[in-house]
Amino acid sequence: MASVRKTLGFYASLLKRQLTSRPDVIKWEMRVILGCARSIYSATGQWTKEYSLQTRKDVEKWWHQRIKEQVSPISDADKSKPKFYVLSMFPYPSGKLHMGHVRVYTLSDTIARFQKMRGMQVINPMGWDAFGLPAENAAIERNLHPESWTQSNIKHMRKQLDRLGLCFSWDREITTCLPDYYKWTQYLFIKLYEAGLAYQKEALVNWDPVDQTVLANEQVDEHGCSWRSGARVEQKYLRQWFIKTTAYAKAMQDSLADLPDWYGIKGMQAHWIGDCVGCHLDFTLKVAGQATAEKLTAYTATPEAIYGTSHLAISPSHRLLHGHSSLKETFQKALIPGTDCLTPVTAVNMLTQQEVPVLIRAKADFEGSLDSKIGIPSTSSEDAILAQNLGLPYAEVLETLPDGTERLVNSAEFTGMTRQDAFQALTQEARRKRVGGDVTSEKLRDWLVSRQRYWGTPIPIVHCPACGPVPIPLEELPVTLPSISSFTGKGGSPLATASEWVNCCCPRCKGAAKRETDTMDTFVDSAWYYFRYTDPQNSGSPFRAAMADFWMPVDLYIGGKEHAVMHLFYARFLSHFCHDQKMVKHREPFLKLLAQGLIKGQTFRLRSGQYLRREEIDLTGSVPVHSKTREALEVTWEKMSKSKHNGVDPEDVVGQYGIDTIRLYILFAAPPEKDILWDMKTDALPGVLRWQQRLWSLTTRFIEARTSEKVPRPQLLNHKEKAEARKLWEYKNAVISQVTAHFTEDFSLNSAISQLMGLSGALSQASQRVVLHSPEFEDALCALLVMAAPMAPHITSELWAGLALVPQKLCAHYAWDAGVLLQAWPAMDPQFFEKPDVVEMAVLINNKACGKIPVPQHVAQDQDKVHELVLQSELGVRLLQGRSIKKAFLSPRTALINFLVQE
Repeated sequence: MASVRKTLGFYASLLKRQLTSRPDVIKWEMRVILGCARSIYSATGQWTKEYSLQTRKDVEKWWHQRIKEQVSPISDADKSKPKFYVLSMFPYPSGKLHMGHVRVYTLSDTIARFQKMRGMQVINPMGWDAFGLPAENAAIERNLHPESWTQSNIKHMRKQLDRLGLCFSWDREITTCLPDYYKWTQYLFIKLYEAGLAYQKEALVNWDPVDQTVLANEQVDEHGCSWRSGARVEQKYLRQWFIKTTAYAKAMQDSLADLPDWYGIKGMQAHWIGDCVGCHLDFTLKVAGQATAEKLTAYTATPEAIYGTSHLAISPSHRLLHGHSSLKETFQKALIPGTDCLTPVTAVNMLTQQEVPVLIRAKADFEGSLDSKIGIPSTSSEDAILAQNLGLPYAEVLETLPDGTERLVNSAEFTGMTRQDAFQALTQEARRKRVGGDVTSEKLRDWLVSRQRYWGTPIPIVHCPACGPVPIPLEELPVTLPSISSFTGKGGSPLATASEWVNCCCPRCKGAAKRETDTMDTFVDSAWYYFRYTDPQNSGSPFRAAMADFWMPVDLYIGGKEHAVMHLFYARFLSHFCHDQKMVKHREPFLKLLAQGLIKGQTFRLRSGQYLRREEIDLTGSVPVHSKTREALEVTWEKMSKSKHNGVDPEDVVGQYGIDTIRLYILFAAPPEKDILWDMKTDALPGVLRWQQRLWSLTTRFIEARTSEKVPRPQLLNHKEKAEARKLWEYKNAVISQVTAHFTEDFSLNSAISQLMGLSGALSQASQRVVLHSPEFEDALCALLVMAAPMAPHITSELWAGLALVPQKLCAHYAWDAGVLLQAWPAMDPQFFEKPDVVEMAVLINNKACGKIPVPQHVAQDQDKVHELVLQSELGVRLLQGRSIKKAFLSPRTALINFLVQE
């Protein structure tokens, strides 16, 4: 007992010195290894030899808070270090994390830790995409206010993230439903409005005729019925707010070429935007020569030929026939279904002042998303046939010169220009006059941002009978949500019931006016949040240009593929707009994008389509069957979902296996862009469990060797042992190169783990004298733990604490007084880059290794000379002399030559 007390006291004093003071030279007087302890070295000063379940729990409990405390806030004034901005898509606060969250945040956390170890100034912020329909539904179903429900969920999910050991930049936390955030969402909306990029027009919505309310798409079931009332949903035209994203279509399409590969996402973005070859132009409408208040926008793929217009065509489903237009009756009277119909309405081009008839086409669908189109016979055979059939006059506006060049005729001041020059001149003039001209595709639509909801950002517009729509003065922002106590889900927008809030004075004329009662699509909130993270406490502007310019663009953006089109498009649009407003210097917000795959769980489904719970399934036979009916089940892998009974609670799996094990499993099971089939019985889980055991055993072996009575002396190694140590040195350098590349280039962290597993395997095979005397073994083990630390921070922190107090270390380039996560990322030794004078060239005959010969470095890439040297060597004389060599292949990279010979 006395010796045990002496040991405990000794290591407790060492631990105290390690944690509270600068490192001292410590002379170890006895061995540390104990057979089995119920706690860990960092807590007791005794090294536990076995990495048991209890050890794992003790390690994570000890290091959880200490690792968090190692994160220091970023100083705005510190620009001395290069920056790295890693951003994972922020979650909707639904109340509970799912495994998809765990995957994306494990990736961002791992990469953030790696970049910090590389000496970068890193932010890895977190926030909450907190507005949205589920909160309003909860208010209806549970009699809770959306705000209290949301804040309660945020509090719970924040605790969950903390239990996962994720180190976010919490000092930059944002919540989109708080006025200090949505004030600036409203500010950006007003800037869009002032730039002519936010406007109102009629658009179709899902209408519940029983509850008299607008439904989101997700509130309409597969039978086209309302999820609450059960009524058949109707399509109804309402006046809605739009943001003119088409104004940036061409710029956003072109800038994709300057971005690195996004795992196919660039192609998805390009497809969403479409081929930007034409533009929309604005028209005023007349009836019987009398001007009306109606306007119409129509698309043409050949705006350079606009002076050759013969007509303007609309589809039978156009809003002018079905909405609240004053011309609705006129158009409906002219409509003959299935026939191209001329109407008494004419359209005046606001750019050229040409007046042409408006007709209703027989076909219901136009190209792309169009419902109106400019007819130009000179550039469209379909339009030419239509004009001929209906007797519509038009001018020829193109002529072809002998050299094949096309130029304009009969086109006012644009006559004589080439088509290309006229395209640029006409679209530019239309943009200058604000009558269209933004180059876009026929498929891209403007962004409908109106929502008839309470729990969203109020649109900061007042409707005045005298002045029309008037934006709220910037100094009066934010327009906060009124307090509403009762939510029914029926009727129009809930905001319309708050009469004291709705009725207001016009900011311009001070007369009676009404506030806009629609709120914004939540995609607007998330379209600029990456900017706010750069300056989250700013109360005077959305962000300072200096801060945004320093941190932007986001170096790595991580999120699900399901957000790779709409959210990414809207975020890119807002960034382009802010650039043009001189708010930021970068156009594109994201440099690299990592779209991670799904985590899928196994589902069991009856022929009826019903999904079964695990307890309803009999898995004892050769195929799964329903326990009661014995019906065979359809077994598939699908995205985890409560309704499909295939979800996994992150807290349960972390409680069972530990944080580090789950992190390693998620990173190792598949490349990040691929789906993971969640099956803890696969090779991935046993593999990462064994690897943690091996890391522990390696460190234990090293500590045991170095705390024995023998003193490490590299000069005692013989030639064979030095060669063994040299191979470990080479292996370590190769692994550093490969793992670093995976972290910085392809983010294949599964491959990085495989490389580290290989290095740990090589270290496990080292002879005992190499472990004791070799600085190469010590360095390789330390590098291994440092490289594993971003992925498994708890176990490596404990292992490093054990290494730190080993006496008589041979490697002085590590900061032994700091934790493993505070170490510099390993660099390859300069000598590793030096090419040797002689290369050991492997010789294969018919793909079978036969030996090696020395080859001078300067000829090692010359196949003819290597071929000749092999034939002249003792090995070549013995194995190749007299044989018919059909061909030889040299691989300089792997120092290998393969002879194919006639058998």
